[in-house]
Amino acid sequence: MKQEKFESQYLARWDQFERGMALTPKQRRTLKTDGSKTAKAIDAAFAWPLEQLPQRYREICHHLALARDRHYSSTLVERLERLVLMGHQALYGAQEISGGVGRFLRGGLPRLVRAHSGYVVASTLLFFGPLIACIIAIQYFPDFAYLIVSPDQMADVQQMYAPGNPRLGIQRDASNDFLMFGFYVANNVRIDFQCFAGGLLFGVGAIFFLLFNGLSIGAIAGHLTHVGYIETFWGFVAGHSAFELTGIVLSGAAGLMLGMALVAPGRQTRFAAVKSRMPAIIGVVYGAALLTFLAAFIEAFWSASRVPPVQVKYAVGVALWVVTLAYFIFVGRGNDVAGEQAIGRKKMGQTARGPAINATEVSEVRQVGQVGQVSRATNAP
Repeated sequence: MKQEKFESQYLARWDQFERGMALTPKQRRTLKTDGSKTAKAIDAAFAWPLEQLPQRYREICHHLALARDRHYSSTLVERLERLVLMGHQALYGAQEISGGVGRFLRGGLPRLVRAHSGYVVASTLLFFGPLIACIIAIQYFPDFAYLIVSPDQMADVQQMYAPGNPRLGIQRDASNDFLMFGFYVANNVRIDFQCFAGGLLFGVGAIFFLLFNGLSIGAIAGHLTHVGYIETFWGFVAGHSAFELTGIVLSGAAGLMLGMALVAPGRQTRFAAVKSRMPAIIGVVYGAALLTFLAAFIEAFWSASRVPPVQVKYAVGVALWVVTLAYFIFVGRGNDVAGEQAIGRKKMGQTARGPAINATEVSEVRQVGQVGQVSRATNAP
């Protein structure tokens, strides 16, 4: 069957299903418990009996299998994937991230990041590209740093990492480390918020702040490297850089996701598109916030100290980078979104000509939906 005929045959049912899923969990609970309101609410919102939700959900899963098996357009497949996740949340009850923090950290967060790898890669290039280029350029053209950071600011930064300082970074007594922890949290959150909230400007703001922060950090790092403050500066940033810079990248990725929902909402309104993708966006922001908190803790209590040898600091920094990258690349692979969708295509495709999918296939789609409890993992570009 051609896609046009397939869409014309089932479009009305998909629209009905989507309208029904637009009900809030509270409204849905009211439908289940308040008999006096059920009939009118169903007529107004669902246009089909609430008791048919499992059957409708299985039907949408079946349509998704057909669309994948017949290689219909990505727009249609993405819409059906979104409907499957909406149906799963309505049928099985999506849990808040706060109710499953352990599960989120053990696999939900890295799966979420991998599911939206396109945004993460774009954010990485926008941030690390100018950062690395700036560091290299300043080794050959030292004055270039002053085009990005003012001479007064650069002098202050240079003083922070002078080899004779008893502590590195912002000067203070060791007794003030806890206060500096709060300062670093506030500073890192400010940068992360800029990269995320900039997505409200149709993604332009997120792109700007990623580029700006990459250039600023690159200018400072390049200048301090050029003047010979290698051990003091790189020894300071080595420990917390993995968490802090990855947090910035994830915040930028969340901003790009937000911007894309506004720029390309598909068949939804912009508000509806943002709302449907918000669980995934918030999940990425939670991950960035956790990394930012960890980075601030290390920066305040470990990075500034002159007690550990710089070689130890380098070793710890490399180890944390390896752990961070391994976490996002490998953790949760057993239930990865890509793997689950591949299983779904293989299994459900076998029944593409049948009237319904069996229990095994429903279970596999349900597993895909479990990732959707933390995010709508199908909005990656």
